[in-house]
Amino acid sequence: MKNVIFSSQNKFIKRTSHITLTALMMLSIPAFTDGHISKINTVEAETKSPFKEITNKKTRQIQEGATYSRIVYGKANQNDAYMVNVDFLNEREDAIELKEKLASDGYTSFIKTIKERAQDDPEQKPLGYVVRIGSYQEELQAKAIQEDLVSKGYKDSKVIFTAEDGEPTTGPYAVNVIEIDPKTFKGSVSPVIATEQIPGKETLTSMSKRLNALGGINGGYFVMGSKDGTEGDLAGVSMIDGELTSEAVNGRTSLILNEKNHGSISTVSTKLTIQSSDGSNREIDGLNRAPGLIRGCGGIGDKESDQPKHDFTCTDSSELIQYTSQFGSDTPIGEGAEAVMNSKGIVTEIRESRGGSIPLGSTVLAGTGESANWILKNLQTQEKVKVKKKVIADDSTLPIGKGTNIINGGPRLLKDGKITIPSTAEGFHQPDNPEFFYQFGQKRHPRTVAGIKADGSILLVTIDGRKPGKSVGANFKESAQLLKSLGAVNAVNLDGGGSTTMTINQKMVSSPSDATGERPVGDAILLLPKKR
Repeated sequence: MKNVIFSSQNKFIKRTSHITLTALMMLSIPAFTDGHISKINTVEAETKSPFKEITNKKTRQIQEGATYSRIVYGKANQNDAYMVNVDFLNEREDAIELKEKLASDGYTSFIKTIKERAQDDPEQKPLGYVVRIGSYQEELQAKAIQEDLVSKGYKDSKVIFTAEDGEPTTGPYAVNVIEIDPKTFKGSVSPVIATEQIPGKETLTSMSKRLNALGGINGGYFVMGSKDGTEGDLAGVSMIDGELTSEAVNGRTSLILNEKNHGSISTVSTKLTIQSSDGSNREIDGLNRAPGLIRGCGGIGDKESDQPKHDFTCTDSSELIQYTSQFGSDTPIGEGAEAVMNSKGIVTEIRESRGGSIPLGSTVLAGTGESANWILKNLQTQEKVKVKKKVIADDSTLPIGKGTNIINGGPRLLKDGKITIPSTAEGFHQPDNPEFFYQFGQKRHPRTVAGIKADGSILLVTIDGRKPGKSVGANFKESAQLLKSLGAVNAVNLDGGGSTTMTINQKMVSSPSDATGERPVGDAILLLPKKR
């Protein structure tokens, strides 16, 4: 879920046109007013789990040691309806001003206070205020109001379905669960890169068919388009069979798997360095991506922030990027310098610009800005360099061997059986943009999540969403509650939204939410049969 579709506007545009007759007729439908505010509460930390009432459950064995379950919790609530969110404001005074402006334009609106903040946010005041119009039983009614608002300058107006807004609801929640017992499952639980190389995306169904997978889910966050970096690049750490293919968004939670299908969930950071033959040391900023664009931030020397910042692209004019065979045959073209290094660490070629072949068995170190000057000054052909790659998991160096795999994610959902969601620390609550946490963490969306049970069993779970009447999705807290109800003691959120998908025996069993159908993604976690 890489592209940001939410915006915030705190300045009001003058509206001179009058409300349409159609809109006036629709406004005669009963709407919430300020008197209803006390009855609308956001989900609090102690909210009762909605995953105790199972409406329907079907379970079948995929293979010995692996099962698939389809579970529906709850049922549709007849009180759920459509509304129009006119804008999200940080301050109540601004919300009141907008409400008054709407009234002068003929709209009846109310202010909803967003009380709940991220679990690790030290601030105590309300997160913000949403100015709303509605409710309406039919989406078309709300859509007509929203279009009328946009035509009058209220550009941030959006239609919302109340069951997806984070308010208490009865559901339904349509959930798909793959459970793997590492003691008896003879295949492997493995991450797979889309298209078998980093530039590019591929649907889960395609990857599942290509590798004859028994089951699978979409994986971690990735770059959706070239304006944010290398399309398909993992926006966070990725390790495949012991080879680091993407650097971490440092400090963010990830899923770690090994060759015995043992899993763990840890905060992960990476430290990459190069030492020239003359003893000069320099940090390597990233792996297998376009230099200068860091999706999710959390890197070295990023201009905007050195902390994680989800769905945001940081920049850095001076970077060292290492390319391996996972990137393909050639490095990106551009100004800078490159050094080609063979498998023994010997520099075989120096290039005074970027863009060239990645020889078989070699890697290429590309530099921009001052980092390009470092290459030209400190690296020479036929001299040996040392490249070190260190992965830190929960403040300890992670032993890496063949079969070690890491899938990026965030935020953490469970730790040692307790709901622990460090949204601020992992960049999902952004103090300079409070609306982001409301939109991304509090509202319900399709989710892909992973958990580890006390006995070591692995849970790969999807929650369908954006399907009114069929499945409402989940917010961060509900995702944690769901995994806890399934027996997980540690859990992490993976990529979601339109990326959320699950296959069983190469067939889609979840309901993708994008209007265009299944979304191509950057990687996947697949259950692969035992190699013969």
